[in-house]
Order: sequence, then C-alpha cells, then structure tokens
Amino acid sequence: MSRNTTFASVDIFATLAVIVPLFVYLLTLAPSVTFFDSGEFLTAISSLGSPHSPGYPLFVNYAKPFTFLPIGDIAFRINFATAVSAALACLGVYLLTSKLLTESGREGGDRSIRLLRKAAALCAALAFAFSPRLWLQSNHDKPYPLLTFLVALVFLLLLHWQEEYRHGTERPGYVYLSAFLCGLAMGAHQTVVLLLPALAFLILVTDWKLILRVKEQIFALAAFLVGLSVYLHMPIRAIRNPLLNWGDPKNLSQFLWNFLRKGYPMEHVERDWSLLVKQLSAFNVVYEFTAFGFFLLLVGLVQYRHHCRDFIIAFGCAIAVFVAFVVGYQNTPEEMIFLTEEFFTPLYMMAAVLLGLGIFTLARAIVDWLQPKKVPCWTLWPALFLLMACLPATLCAMNYRKNDQHENYLAYDYAVNTFRSLPYGAALFTWGDSGAFPLWYLQGVERMREDLVLLHVPHLQFRWYLDSFPALFRESPLVRMAEERVPLGKVLPVALREQLAQRPVFIDFSTRYSVEPAGLARRQRGICYELRDDVLGLSVPPDIAVWEVYSLRGVTTDTIFFRDLDSVKAVQIYLYSRLETGKTLLTLGMTKQGKAELLAAEQMSPALHNEVQRILAENGVR
Repeated sequence: MSRNTTFASVDIFATLAVIVPLFVYLLTLAPSVTFFDSGEFLTAISSLGSPHSPGYPLFVNYAKPFTFLPIGDIAFRINFATAVSAALACLGVYLLTSKLLTESGREGGDRSIRLLRKAAALCAALAFAFSPRLWLQSNHDKPYPLLTFLVALVFLLLLHWQEEYRHGTERPGYVYLSAFLCGLAMGAHQTVVLLLPALAFLILVTDWKLILRVKEQIFALAAFLVGLSVYLHMPIRAIRNPLLNWGDPKNLSQFLWNFLRKGYPMEHVERDWSLLVKQLSAFNVVYEFTAFGFFLLLVGLVQYRHHCRDFIIAFGCAIAVFVAFVVGYQNTPEEMIFLTEEFFTPLYMMAAVLLGLGIFTLARAIVDWLQPKKVPCWTLWPALFLLMACLPATLCAMNYRKNDQHENYLAYDYAVNTFRSLPYGAALFTWGDSGAFPLWYLQGVERMREDLVLLHVPHLQFRWYLDSFPALFRESPLVRMAEERVPLGKVLPVALREQLAQRPVFIDFSTRYSVEPAGLARRQRGICYELRDDVLGLSVPPDIAVWEVYSLRGVTTDTIFFRDLDSVKAVQIYLYSRLETGKTLLTLGMTKQGKAELLAAEQMSPALHNEVQRILAENGVR
C-alpha cells in the first residue's frame, strides 16, 4: 500500500471530531482535585479501589493507566482521562451522524455532497462537544463521557447490524458485541439500563420474529454478563484492602449492598406542580444547544422522519424512559435535581446526531439553491462551511467562560487550608462530600498530613467503615453500635469522646452546623473548630493566626471564573467563618481584633459591607 493511499484512507473530519474538542478541553481542564465526588473518585482510581455505590469499576480501570503519565499531579492526569473520553463521545456523534446520512442515500455519488455530509457530521460533533453538560463533565473526573462513548458505539453497531440484516446478511456478532458493551457500560454508570428499551426496539423493529430466537437471546445475555463481569473488580480488590474501599464488597452481601445502592435510602417527596416542572426541565435540549440548535434538530427530525425513523423513535423511547425514571420512579427532590441532569448526557448525544441531520439538510438546500446561479466553488464552499460552523462556534463562545477550570484551585486550597488548621496528630470529623473527599485525596494519594486521622461522620454508623480503621475501632463500642444500627445522633458523641481521650479533636465547618456535640466547648481555628471538655464553661478566643497561612486563590479575586454549587459554598464558608471569628472576638471584648477580622471579611467580599456594619453597630463599635 502506498503512502498516498494510506493518507487518503484517514478521515480528516473524524480526526478533527476528536482533536478539536480535546484541545479545547485541555485549555479548560481543572489542574487538580475539584469538589463534590472528585476527591473520592481520584482516591479510588489511584488505589484501584471502589468509590461510592455502585462502584464504577469500568471508570476506575479506564482512568488508572492515565495516572502513570508524567504530567501534573494524579488529579490532573485523571481529569485528562475524562477529557479523552469526552472527545471520544464527540467522535461517536460524528460516526453516528455520518452513518445515518449515508444510509439515507442523499449524498449520491457526488464527491462534494459526501464532503458536505462529513462537514455536517463534524459540526454536530463539535456542537455536542461545546454543549454545557458534556463540557462540564469533560474538565474533571466524571464517568458520564465514557458511558456516552460506549452508548454511541452500541447504537452504531446496531445500525450496522440492521443495515446488513435488511440486505439479507445476518451478522449476530454485532448484537452480541452490543450486548457486551452494554454490560461493560454498567461499570461506567448504571443508567445505561434506561437505554435498553430503545436498543431492544432497534432490534425488534427490524424483525419482530427475532424474539422467538431463544438461542441468540441466550448468547446476547451471556455477552452482557461477560461485560458486566467488570464488577468482579470490586470484590477482588476489596480483598487487598485498597485505600478507598467503599462498602468493603469482599463478600456477596456487601457486594450487593454496594451494587444495588442500598446505602441510599429512598426519600418520599410530596410532589406539587412546581416540582414536576423542575423535574421535567432537567432534560433541556434548548439549554444545551440553543433555540437555533433545537430548530436544526427539528429540521433533521422532519426531513429524515422516514429514512431514520427507527433511530428517531428509539430516541423518543429513550427520552420517555429517562423522564419516567426521574419523575415517576425516583421522584427526585428539588435539591437533588442537579444530579439527575447528568444522567441525560447520552440523550444529548443522540440529540446532537439529529441536529447534524438538520445542519446537512439546510446546507444541502443552500447548495441546491446556489448551483444554478453558477457561484464559483472557491467562494461557495468556504462560506458554506463557515455558516455550518456558526452553531458550534457560538456554543463554544457562550460556554467557554463558565466551564473554564484551568485555574480552579478552590477545592485543593480548601483542603490544604483545612490541614493547616490542625495540629500534629489531630483527628478531624468531617461532614459532606466536598468537605471530606478533597482531604482523602490529598492525604491518601498526595501523601499530605499523614499524621492526621480523618473521620467522616455519616459513615460512623457502618461496620465496613469502622473496619477500615482497625487501629482505632477494633475494641471500640462503635462496632457494636453499628451492628445494632444505633442512630447517628447517639454514635457521634461516643466517637468524639473516644478520640478526645487520645488526641486533639476538630470538626469542620459543615459538621459544626450539622450536629451539636453536647457537653463540648468549641474553639474556632479558621474554618475548623477544636472541641474541648466543657469543664468550666469558659469561652476561649478563636485562633486568628491561622488566617495568615491560608491560601485564598479565587476567593479574594475574580481570576477564577468557574463556580459550581460547592465552590460557592466553600467561598461562603471562608466568609462566614471570618465573620464568626470577628463576632466572637467582639463578644469577648477584644474590639480591635474583632473589628479587624470583620473588615478582612468585607475585603474578601464587599457584598458583606452591610452585614459587617450591622455587627459592629450591635456591639457599639464605630
């Protein structure tokens, strides 16, 4: 084969569908750990352990090889792994769009129309790449882009199988491979099961008699189970006691507890019309692709309603099942709707494919209109390609700033500042994912402050968690309390007293405002609080020296544009911690120091001016 033939065989448009998104994602990639589940995923991936239910074994094993790259810290390398999977999901959009346009037969034998088809598929891939949801999931550790890429492959395989079958050639291997990938995708995120009705429709609409082929169904089920065997990672690794071993799934009961998500109790929510609207609004194509993008989607849907009928109906089926799950079965509470929004990423991938069909339809209409006018090719085609690129370019400009995390050190600094608040050998009780997970990553993976004991309050009532600290809890009454399922409110005082007898004990800001450690006095030290036996009931002034060693990047300046819910919460914790320090000092008669702390809080956030003035006035300070 000649070098020219080899070069010609490379689809430059497919290459661009990967390279362009990946390049932009790298520009906006988070440099280290972020908030929410990030620190937990990073710790699990680094140690090949198990994060929270249902364990995500495929995502863990996919990202692990990236930790050996010689760039950045472990967090940056895993964030890079997510960016790669997101770019591959964009490639999936390109391949699916090209496949559907090819099957429609509208490109004919004209080389220029084939080029137009590839350009439309590329624009669809880039529109998906720069949509808010995928972009947000691409710049830090998330399993959803990997899931979306696998879903795109499954649809592509079934479309190939469907085409071959209708031409008289049976290739059941495509179905078996699709079933295997579905089982494998369970290890990325279990929401793939919500797509199974849509995938089954693509098979049965081809020939409903296939439902009678029991042997082939058994083979497909076996392939699915082989893919699902990725979950064997969890019990196998649990035996080795990895750094993060959520649920300790080394036996069948604990494995099922983790796999079936039994650690998350179902919360009954009384739904009103307002909540229903918010639940339905979790899936929002207009927000992802703009009103013009939605219009292009409708154009593609109408124009290809016959040629791509099966894919369009499968898309509608998938939407119906996802919405029924969120609104019906799950009845998601209002404060948790933002989590369900992430589930829809594979649906947005399918929407981008239909959008690509609309782009091609309009572009083809423009070509047909201009050809009789004898417009020179050297002016027509560049102008046409620029016009087609308007939507992805607009999405990129609209969403770049709010997804730019390349200077987002908020979670990293918050964890480091927490460490700086604690003396050697202390125990810190945390509450909430964002308060605990970055600490787990920095201590367990980056080996910071290994002298500290980090305890997560909500987990103290689980035996598997206590067993992960054998030196602390082997003889502790907490083990018996966990077996008897004693409420957390009674478990925490025992845990606090037990640690107070051995070392300095601290709680973080979230714990301070989530539980009330009865009989213990608190001394504030920055964003943490030291607990002491309240023997004399004396008030101890807060330690204000710790603020001098804090890093406050992104808190006092506007250099970091990215703000999510937990980042905003972290900034508020800094501000209100400093306000509380100032109020406490004023109450203790330390007017000069208290006023200085309040003014420092105002300097961090000028919006606190009125609050600071109110506190000063209440304490008679000018």
